[in-house]
Amino acid sequence: MEVERKFDVDEGTPLPDWRSVPGVASVGDAEVRQLDARYVDTEDRALARAGFALRRRSGGPDQGWHIKGPLHNGGRIELHWPLDEGDPDPVVVPAAIRAHLSTLTDAAGAPVLGGADALEPLARIRNTRTAYALRADDGGLVAEFVDDHVDATDERSGAERPWREWEFELGPAAPDDHEALFAAVDEAVLAVGGRHAASASKLARALGA
Repeated sequence: MEVERKFDVDEGTPLPDWRSVPGVASVGDAEVRQLDARYVDTEDRALARAGFALRRRSGGPDQGWHIKGPLHNGGRIELHWPLDEGDPDPVVVPAAIRAHLSTLTDAAGAPVLGGADALEPLARIRNTRTAYALRADDGGLVAEFVDDHVDATDERSGAERPWREWEFELGPAAPDDHEALFAAVDEAVLAVGGRHAASASKLARALGA
């Protein structure tokens, strides 16, 4: 389950002082990751209309195939499968993932995909990510903060869109009072000139939404 907040920032926006956030005692060293994600969907975007996203991403500690579910109770379920090193084509979805896609239903309980629905490239999102582990006094992970410099391409139109954004994702040692924690995060971000994200996801922004 991913529980996170996203923020839009300008190129020169300085990083916040995360030690002002409840539970954060230290900020880890910067870890740079080069991520390359290819998103696929049906021609009529059946997955997106039901709140799902399917991507193949290389780079970073969680590289692989991912299915993200709809937002529910402030978070999204994300399922992972490893990459097949022998077939880097993002349009060729492995059989195990196809099988899981066939079980997905929308809010009304109807199947999201039909058995013959073809999947095709939707967007490519390349991202230079700098990640920081925010830890409690005992070393527990309160959250991961990432500073993303994104270059996205809408595979349907060829439109390219660059931007910078931040994500603050809760870890297993996050305080139970998420509302108070995120209020402090908002305050820290707004204080340095950041703002709440205008798009719900990188994919939506890549597609101009």
